[in-house]
Amino acid sequence: MNIAAVHPQDAAALEPSVVRKVSRRITPFIIVLYFLSFLNRVNVGFAGLTMNHDIGLTQAMFGVGAGIFFVGYIAAGMPSNLALQRVGARRWIALLMVVWGLLSAATAFVTGPYSFYTLRFVLGLAEAGFFPGIILYLSFWFPARHRAFVTAMFMTAAPLSNMIGSPISGALMNLEGVAHLHGWQWLFLVEGAPTVLLGIISYFYLTDRPEDAQWLAPAERQWLSGEMLREREAKAAQSKSSVWGAVKDPRVLLLALVYAGTSTGLYAIGIWAPMIIHRFGFSYFELGVVNAIPNLFAVVTMVLWARNSDRTNERRLHVAIACLAAGIGMLVSGHATSAIVLIIGLSIANFGINAAKPPLWSMPTQFLSGSAAAAGIAIINAMGSLIGGTIGPMVIGRLRDLSGDYSLGLYFVSATLLVSAALAYAFGLRARRAEVSVSQ
Repeated sequence: MNIAAVHPQDAAALEPSVVRKVSRRITPFIIVLYFLSFLNRVNVGFAGLTMNHDIGLTQAMFGVGAGIFFVGYIAAGMPSNLALQRVGARRWIALLMVVWGLLSAATAFVTGPYSFYTLRFVLGLAEAGFFPGIILYLSFWFPARHRAFVTAMFMTAAPLSNMIGSPISGALMNLEGVAHLHGWQWLFLVEGAPTVLLGIISYFYLTDRPEDAQWLAPAERQWLSGEMLREREAKAAQSKSSVWGAVKDPRVLLLALVYAGTSTGLYAIGIWAPMIIHRFGFSYFELGVVNAIPNLFAVVTMVLWARNSDRTNERRLHVAIACLAAGIGMLVSGHATSAIVLIIGLSIANFGINAAKPPLWSMPTQFLSGSAAAAGIAIINAMGSLIGGTIGPMVIGRLRDLSGDYSLGLYFVSATLLVSAALAYAFGLRARRAEVSVSQ
C-alpha cells in the first residue's frame, strides 16, 4: 500500500494505535535516559554538602563549577545536534551517553577547584547534544498535535530525577569512609555507571526514523512515515529550513530568553535546593526525602498542564502562566522561615518551571523545519542555558557568600522567571496580531 493510497478513514483509525505504539516503545526509554542525564548534571548539589570542604571550594567557587558545565554545553550544542541529524540518533546518543557517564564517574577524583572546573566543562561538552537531540528526535516520530504531551512525559525525568535521585544521593552520602572513599565520591561513581550501560543499550534499541521501524506493521509504518513527511513539507513551504534562517529568526531569540528563566529556576532547584533545605537540620537521607516532595508535585501537574495544552492547541499562554507561577513560588521560597513554607514555595516553583517547558518546546517546530529546526532547538537550548545554567548558579553562589543566606539568590531567580512570563505573553500578542492582519 502506497502512502498516497491510505484512505482518510484508514488514517483516522491508524493514528491512535500508532501513536500509542510509538509512545510505548520510545517514551519510557528516553525518560530513563534523561533521568540519568539530569541526575549526572545536578547530583553535584548533594556532593557539595561535603565535597566543598574536602577539596577547598567556597560557595562562589562551587557556583562557578556548577555553571561552567554550561560553557561546554553551549559550545557543543549546535554542532552536536546537527551531527545527530546527519549520523542518526541511535549512534550519536549512544556515544554521548557512554562518554558523559565516564566523565561523571571521574568527578569522584577531583582534588581542587581547577580539576573540578575542568571535569564539569568537559561533562557539559559531552551532554550538550542529548536534550536538544531528543527534542528533535521526537519531531521525527510524533505529529505536532501530540508533541506537547509526549514532550511532557519525557521531561518528567527532570523532577523524577530529583524525586527519586535525592533519597538515593542522600543514602550514598552516608557511605563516607567505605573503601577509603568519601560519600560524595561514591555518589559520582555509583550514579555514573548506569549511564554507560544505558548508552550501550541505546545503540541497539533506538530507531532513527519511522521508515526504519520494523517493530511497526507495514501499514502503520507507511502511515506514520507519510504523516511526518507531509508535516515536514507543509512546514518547509511556509517556514525557514536553513541553519541561517534559524540564526536570524527573532522568534528563536525570544524563545531562548523565555527558556533562560525556566533554566535558571530548574538549576537553582536542582543544584542548590539540597543546600537550602539542609539549613533546617535534616539528616542526609531525610534531606533526600524532603527534597523529593516538590518534584513529585511537579511530575503530576506538568503532565496535566501539557495535556491541556495539546487539547486546546494553545502553547504561549501555557508557557506564560507557568512561568508566572514559578516566579511566585520562588518569591515564597525566598521569604520562607520554616521548612513547610519553603517546601510549598519550591513545589509551586517546581510546577511552573517544569510545566512551562513542554509547550515551549512544541513552539520552535511550528515555524522551523529541517536543518533550521535542528539549529533553532540547539540555539534556544544553548542561549537559555547560558543565562540559566551558567550565570544563574554563579550569581546564587556569589550572593550566598555576600549575604550569608540564599534569599537574594531566590529573588534573583524569581525575577528571571517573571521576565520569562512577560516575554512569553508578548510572543503570544505578536502572533495574534499577525494572525489578525492575515485574516483581514
